[in-house]
Amino acid sequence: MIKKLAKSIRDYKKDSILSPVFIAGEVFMEILIPFLLGKLIDEGIIESNLKVILILGAVLVVAALFSLFFGMTAGKYAARASAGFAKNLRQDMYEKVQKFSFYNIDKFSTSSIVTRLTTDVTNVQNAYMSIIRGAVRSPLMMIFSFAMAFVTNPKIALIFLAVAPILGFLLIWIAKSAHPIFERVFNTYDDLNNVVQENVKGVRVVKSFVQEDYEIGKFEKISDSIYKDFSKAEAILAFNSPLMQFTIYLIITLISWFGAKFIVSKTMTTGEITSLITYAMSILNSLMMLSMVFVTIIISTESARRIVELLDEVPDIQNPKNPVMEVKDGSIDFKDVSFSYSKDENKLCLKDINLNIKSGETIGIIGGTGSSKTTLVNLISRLYDVTKGELDVGGINVKNYDLKTLRDGVSVVLQKNELFSGTIKDNLKWGNKNATDEEIIRACKLAQADEFIQSFPDKYDTYIEQGGTNVSGGQKQRLCIARALLKNPKILILDDSTSAVDTKTDSLIRKAFREEIPNVTKIIIAQRISSVQDSDKIIVLDDGEIVGFGNHEELLETNEIYKDVYYSQTKGEEDGE
Repeated sequence: MIKKLAKSIRDYKKDSILSPVFIAGEVFMEILIPFLLGKLIDEGIIESNLKVILILGAVLVVAALFSLFFGMTAGKYAARASAGFAKNLRQDMYEKVQKFSFYNIDKFSTSSIVTRLTTDVTNVQNAYMSIIRGAVRSPLMMIFSFAMAFVTNPKIALIFLAVAPILGFLLIWIAKSAHPIFERVFNTYDDLNNVVQENVKGVRVVKSFVQEDYEIGKFEKISDSIYKDFSKAEAILAFNSPLMQFTIYLIITLISWFGAKFIVSKTMTTGEITSLITYAMSILNSLMMLSMVFVTIIISTESARRIVELLDEVPDIQNPKNPVMEVKDGSIDFKDVSFSYSKDENKLCLKDINLNIKSGETIGIIGGTGSSKTTLVNLISRLYDVTKGELDVGGINVKNYDLKTLRDGVSVVLQKNELFSGTIKDNLKWGNKNATDEEIIRACKLAQADEFIQSFPDKYDTYIEQGGTNVSGGQKQRLCIARALLKNPKILILDDSTSAVDTKTDSLIRKAFREEIPNVTKIIIAQRISSVQDSDKIIVLDDGEIVGFGNHEELLETNEIYKDVYYSQTKGEEDGE
C-alpha cells in the first residue's frame, strides 16, 4: 500500500527530502540550547562571570535564530510536499476513473468515488504531513534528548527508560481499538454522500412528492451513525492526551525529587537539573507529537486502503496491442453473443444473440422493461465486453479496435445522457472540438434543435446549468442528439432518446436522418411503435432474447408481442382522438 501511494510523490520528492533535513537542523539547535543554558547558569550566573554570560547569551540567541529559520523552512517544504502529494494522488485517481469501463464503475458507487477523491485524500495528505514532519522530528528529538540526558546524569536518565514501555503498550491498545471504528466510519461516509447526491440531483422529484421530511430523516439516520462512531473513536483517542500529560508530570516530579537530593549531595549542579528538566520536556513533547502522528496515521490507514483499492482496480476494457485505427463502415454482426454483468455465464442478460445489420440500415428495437435493449447497444461501442461470442463492427471484432476510434465511429445518445455546465456550443463541441459554426448549426437542424436555440437571447452562447436543468427534457434530448451527430459517426445509436419530444418532432428527426445521413447505420430504441415502424428492420427483445426480427408489416403478422404493443398504442391514440 505504501509503495503504491509513494508513486504519487513524484515531482515533490525534493521537498519531501528537504523538509526532514531542515527538521534535523532544527532539532540539533533545540538540543544544543538546553546544554548551553545549563553552562550559562553554572559557569556564568552562579559564578557571576559577565564575560561567560555575554558569550553564551549571544550563542543562545544565534542558536534560537537558526532554530527558527530551520523550522520555518522545514514547514514550507513540508506544506509543498504534502499538498503536492495530495494533488498528484487526486490526479492519479481521477485519471484511473476515466479509464474505467462501465463494469469497473459499477463496482464503485459515484458517492464512494467522490469520498475517496476528497475526504480520503485529505486524510492521507494530513498523515503524510505528519510523517515528514512529526515522524522525523519526534524520534530525532527523543534520541538526541536521551543521549544528552545520559551525558548529563545517567542515573536520572533511567527514569525515561522505565516509563517508555508502559507508554508504548497503551498507545498500541489505543490504535487497535480505534482502527476498526474508523474503517466503519469511512464506509458510512459513502452512504452519506450517496444520500446527499441523490437528494440534490432529484430535488424536483423530492419536492413534487413532498418527501422532504423523509429525506431529512434518511440523512439524519446516516449522520447520526457517523456521529456515534466518531464519538466512540474520539473517546478512545482522547486517552492519548491525558496519558501524555500524566507521563510528563510524573517524570518531571521524579527528576525534581531525585535531582534535589543530588544537588544537596553536591553530585549534580543547578544548571544540570535545569537541562535535564528541559530535555525531559523535549522528550515528552516529542512523545506527545509522536502519539498525534500515530493517531493521524490510524485515521488515514483506512482512507489509504480505499484509495489504493481504486488505484489497483484494473480497467476491464483496454486497448489491444496493435489496434485497428479506422472503422471501415457501419455494418454490425452479433455472432452467438451472450452477456452477463457479473461475468457469470449462469446469470445472462443477453442470450445467444445473432444479428446481421448492413451499413446504412435503420434498425428499431422494442421490448419491455428489463428486456436488455440498452445492454445490447452498449456492447456495440464496447462500453461492456461480451461474455460469450463475438461482436464485429465494420467486419472487425470490436476488441481489436482502438477504443477512441471505435467510440468516435459509434456515436451513442445514452438513455441517461448529460449536459454539462457551459454554453450550448461548448456542450455540442464534445462531439467534435474542431467543429465549425456551420457544422454545429447543421447538426442542430438535423436534431430539430436549431429552432428553439435561435429563440434564446444568447442563441448558441446560452449558458447551460449543470445537468441541463434550465432546458426542458425534449430540448436536452435534441441537444444530445446534435452532439452525437457532430462526431460524423458510422453508427448512430439513440437509446430511447426521443421519449421527451412530441411525435411530430420525432417524425421530423427520423425524416432528417433518412434524407441527410443515409449511409449512417441508425439504431433506435423506443417505446413508441411510431418511432420505429418505418425502420428497415425491427428487433423485438424479450428477457434478453430476440423473439422477433423483421419489418413492421412482417412483425404484425408473425410476432404476438409486437402486435400487442402496436394495437394497444394505436387503440389508445384512436380513443384519444
